[in-house]
Amino acid sequence: MSKVGVLLIAFVLFLLPVNGQTGTVKDSLLGLLKTAKADTNKVYLLLQLADEFETNEPGKAIIYIGQATELSRQLGFNTGLMKSYRHFSYIFSFQSKFDSVIYYNKLTLEIAKQQKDSFNIGAAYFNIGIAYRYLFDLDSALQYTLEGARLLDGKGYTNIESPLNDGLQSLYMSLMQYDKAIFHGEKAVALGRRLENKQSLVNALNNLGLSYVEVNRTGDAKKVYKEGLDIATSINYPAVEAMLLNNLADLAIREGDFELAGTYGQRSLSIGTELEDDGTVMNAKTILACYYLYKNDFKKAEELSNEVLRLAEKQSFDDGKIAALGVLSDIAFATRQYSKGFSYQSQQAKIQSAVFNESVKQREAGMRVRFETEKKDSQIKLQKAEILRKSTFNYILIGSAAVLLFIILLSYRNYRQKRKFQQQRINELETEKQLAATEAVLQGEEQERTRLAKDLHDGLGGMLSGIKYSFQTMKGNLIMTPDNAQAFERSMDMLDSSIKEMRRVAHNMMPEALVKFGLETALKDFCNDINQSGALQINYQSIGMENAKVEQTTAVTIYRIVQELINNTMKHASAKTAIVQVSKVGNEISVTVEDDGIGFNPVILQGTKGIGWSNIQSRVEYLKGKLDVQSEPGKGTSVHIELSI
Repeated sequence: MSKVGVLLIAFVLFLLPVNGQTGTVKDSLLGLLKTAKADTNKVYLLLQLADEFETNEPGKAIIYIGQATELSRQLGFNTGLMKSYRHFSYIFSFQSKFDSVIYYNKLTLEIAKQQKDSFNIGAAYFNIGIAYRYLFDLDSALQYTLEGARLLDGKGYTNIESPLNDGLQSLYMSLMQYDKAIFHGEKAVALGRRLENKQSLVNALNNLGLSYVEVNRTGDAKKVYKEGLDIATSINYPAVEAMLLNNLADLAIREGDFELAGTYGQRSLSIGTELEDDGTVMNAKTILACYYLYKNDFKKAEELSNEVLRLAEKQSFDDGKIAALGVLSDIAFATRQYSKGFSYQSQQAKIQSAVFNESVKQREAGMRVRFETEKKDSQIKLQKAEILRKSTFNYILIGSAAVLLFIILLSYRNYRQKRKFQQQRINELETEKQLAATEAVLQGEEQERTRLAKDLHDGLGGMLSGIKYSFQTMKGNLIMTPDNAQAFERSMDMLDSSIKEMRRVAHNMMPEALVKFGLETALKDFCNDINQSGALQINYQSIGMENAKVEQTTAVTIYRIVQELINNTMKHASAKTAIVQVSKVGNEISVTVEDDGIGFNPVILQGTKGIGWSNIQSRVEYLKGKLDVQSEPGKGTSVHIELSI
């Protein structure tokens, strides 16, 4: 069975309690919330409510944390913000949303550094490192985790020693240094028992079991899993309870006890369904698919595997896809559908290749070769013993053939790895070439816009203003009939309109505010101009942009993106209102443009030939950003862009 069903989240450093409280406590807190004033005490009250719901109803917990975050921002209460970010990190860690875990811990780190809070600085570093470990970025994981451990270890933070060692266990397990992993895991368990910190203890027991499994100490693994399961049940810790059930099911499958595995899997599925935790549901259904495969109920096994595959694709959960495809291939081979089985294996291999980047593969290659070599050496020794015992020449030939086949397979694998690395390098060079070409086009376009804007404003604008002045001078020296005087006035009005239109065009080509005052002022002016025109009502919002310094080329590109998105809204969306939101956190800028228009199916953008949308995509690619479009017919459109500057 794939490890997707047994991997366990190995870090929760901020010691958020597992309460297991009664409904009376929740009701009491909700009653206090109704009359609470909007101050720092209400922030703490909202976070207490989040504590009550986060292990059983994480959706409700997220709502309360969001309210605490917003109130902390309004009050300028940085400590409340930091605590809210830590709660978000805690919940997202159990939902395997590790990008979000990193995001909120980096926000925590930023505030902790401002406050010179050494504990939270070290804790944020440590949790970021553990999150990178689950994203297979082992370089970053090692850097952040060891820095966090350096800042925290031996500083008198007794309550975090258990999760600290547990996190180091997870890191060393990823690096395949299992002796170190077990050393830190056993230390984490001992500390958890001594300090009677049941939450830290149950996490440490889970991960120690994983380390034991890696060195084939399955009996020890089963003991710590069962101990952890009893504790998780007693403290009402359903998320970890489900993971322990998955781990025990994995051991049962390894031992061939599929009936027991099915029992564990069904209990885990019930918990995951109640928690609405897609990761737990996928793991449990994968286990049950293996159970039904063993029972020769191929239809049920295939049905569950396809459900896992659909859910994994919806959540972009590659481990879930890999596990589901592995079971589907076993089903296909069991039912003699060999072509189908090979197809599933091929899909599985492609996803596995995409998950692990080339640098990680290279780093692990030596370890894997050493493992395979040791395994093969063991097989050769057994073969030699059999040869000596039976004294037959046939076994000598079989052993030699096995060694030769292994060498051929290993050589072919190395050849494919080199080909894959070369192709990846070619793709990277092509991408760099395309970005360079895009940069040249965009810079040339902006230079030409600037030149035309200057020529229009300084050249044609000056000429038109001179003509107007000359006409006004002539008017005082001419005697005109009433009809001619009326025609003259109409001509002067048309000349004024031409000057205004020329200035508007010049301003659109290169807004003066963008050059003089920066991106924030230019976007405000642009939205105000649209509002005054009456074509669309725009609500402009900005976060962290007041004193933001954005390089001019980047600022112009972002301005053009927003300009093009609003133009598309006015042309095609039939919208009445729109929101333009720009925020800057650290070196990240996010841009969101939403409208209440007629909406559309985003699939049509894949085949569009419109210049406007191509320009938006080119500019986002030039800034190496991410573009996400959410829209449905009749429900408006939301475009979200994330950029690193």
